[in-house]
Amino acid sequence: MLVILLSVSAACCLGFGFVLQQDAARRAPLRDFLSPRLLLDLMRVPSWLVGIGLMVCGMVLGALALGQGEVSVVEPLLATNLLFAMALSRHRTGQPLGRQGWGGLALLAGGVTAFLLAGQPRGGEAVTAPLRHWLVIGVVAGVALLLTAFARHPRARGTPVMLGLAAGLLYGLQDALTRVSGVRLTEDGWTALLTSWQPYAVVVIGLTGLLLVQSAFEAGPLRQSLPALTAAQPLAGIVCGIGFLGDQVRTDTAALAWQAAGLAAIVGGIVLLGLHPAMPEGKDRHGSTAADRLMLDGPHDSG
Repeated sequence: MLVILLSVSAACCLGFGFVLQQDAARRAPLRDFLSPRLLLDLMRVPSWLVGIGLMVCGMVLGALALGQGEVSVVEPLLATNLLFAMALSRHRTGQPLGRQGWGGLALLAGGVTAFLLAGQPRGGEAVTAPLRHWLVIGVVAGVALLLTAFARHPRARGTPVMLGLAAGLLYGLQDALTRVSGVRLTEDGWTALLTSWQPYAVVVIGLTGLLLVQSAFEAGPLRQSLPALTAAQPLAGIVCGIGFLGDQVRTDTAALAWQAAGLAAIVGGIVLLGLHPAMPEGKDRHGSTAADRLMLDGPHDSG
């Protein structure tokens, strides 16, 4: 129950933080796209700093959850951050949930429940073979790098989605390395932790993921980037958890089928919620927001 409470609290902070960050990042100049200047400019925006503060709180709570439970348990629960992002967006826009919103909520919650009940994730012995360890890390980081390379143009239609996917993969990898760092600190102390590479990789991956997320928020609506981010993070975390952290899940045919169905429901629910009208819009392909276009064009007669 402690792991569940910490994970859901982390998801709440992350969801609220993402909405505030996107609201600030969508107003940033496109010349800062994928540049560290973007973070420096956003540091002057109070709402973005509040959003970052909430995200940091979410990461700390997530790290505490990872210290108490397996990555394969924590990651699906962190995916519920989209529910909290939807709640805040709905409050700001006044848009009712409707069948799409309730359907997405049911799919996401049901998918998380199905995966955890069917898989019954549990801890095991971490993999010590360096080849497998680096192979999993290399694949996850390599795919993220490839997606970023294809998303070099801020006005391309798929840019927010690709950057969201890349950031989600990196955050999933970061969560796995956070788990490794926590175990090393608990078992061997601060000296062993500070002389290992994992905590420094966590910082570098976190900053890189932050830049990708803010660039995704800058390039397009939250409904494009956040679902991709939210879907990729638990998938990458589960791959790392099973790949080199030693997490174990049930592998009989029925359990695997329910786990696959649960993961599919999680992704489907994330997509439905992400595309909901309550999710705030961002810049269009020409760099203007919906509010900007309304001010420029004035009201139009729909008849």
